[in-house]
Amino acid sequence: MTSRRTLLKATLGGTAAALLPTAATAAASATAPGGGPVLRLPAPGGPHPVGLRTLPLTDPARTDPWVGGPREVMLTVLYPARSVRGLPRAPQLTPAEAREFAGYAPLVHPGLPGPGAVDWGAVLTHGYPGAPPLPGRRPVLVYSPGGGDSRTLGTGLAEDLASHGRVVVLVDHPGDATQVELPSGLRTTVLTGPPDPATFRTMTDTRIADLRLVLDRLGTLPLAPVMDLGRIGLYGHSAGGTAVVHAARGDHRVGAVANLEGYLDLDPAAAGADRPLLLFRSELFEGAARIEASWAGLPGRRALLAAANHWAFTDYGPLVAGLRAAGLVTVATRDALVGTGDPVAALARVRRGVGAFFARRLG
Repeated sequence: MTSRRTLLKATLGGTAAALLPTAATAAASATAPGGGPVLRLPAPGGPHPVGLRTLPLTDPARTDPWVGGPREVMLTVLYPARSVRGLPRAPQLTPAEAREFAGYAPLVHPGLPGPGAVDWGAVLTHGYPGAPPLPGRRPVLVYSPGGGDSRTLGTGLAEDLASHGRVVVLVDHPGDATQVELPSGLRTTVLTGPPDPATFRTMTDTRIADLRLVLDRLGTLPLAPVMDLGRIGLYGHSAGGTAVVHAARGDHRVGAVANLEGYLDLDPAAAGADRPLLLFRSELFEGAARIEASWAGLPGRRALLAAANHWAFTDYGPLVAGLRAAGLVTVATRDALVGTGDPVAALARVRRGVGAFFARRLG
């Protein structure tokens, strides 16, 4: 297990590497059936309730570089719903994913509570599976998570974007994600040590190909009738930020790109921005100097998340705030993940910044 911790920590950090009123309200106000706190994600702030569909995609023309066979990816599609009356909210993780994540959490981020301390399967989203979509064609945003993360850790930002009238597609990248449940079964990370340059390049190239597969298939998805395929944006965190910039280059379908603290020095010549670009980083990330060097000379809008650390862009913000309020993580663990500032304020800034950028560029 030590080798997985080393790998996943390197992957997560090195490859980037109405809101709750206070951080304390992110904490449990109840106890999960198995003991421990019930953690809460912040409600989206837009005028629309959020529908949700989970969809698999298979690319028979591409071989999965990690396990062989046709490449599979998993999507969560969020959208403004016409009504959610009588429908249950979806959990953030399936039962199988929750069990796997409970074991990985303290290995990915030392200081997070271990198995049995938190019922990760009890964390609910604000998405309602199968809700009828609101009529009309809407901009489409496609999200790639950070290295080692599953798509579900981008739920809070995605729900807010959807509640303001976008269709948001969260993409999992099986093989480097800690866990993802596919129709063929549960996949966990296949990496067993710090990735060498060739492995890291395979990981990034695989993510780029996954994103292009999704772009190719948007028009075939069940929710295609409410998608405006003339208004597509990509956004990603950490390794996902790296991937979306490269995936968008030269693709006329993509109108704007938001990079949430992803390095762009993997292939500088191919990372040039040829469309509107948001470059958003946190103040306290240990890789800040490398981030800035890799972004040097790129045109685009710059934004800084003050008093925040790398994972404040993700659901770790409210989740770690809840764990801290419940006494399950130390101040040092919180600071190393999401920073010294209020993670709720940080999340509000991310929502405003990303939402406003895509509103200006895509309408």
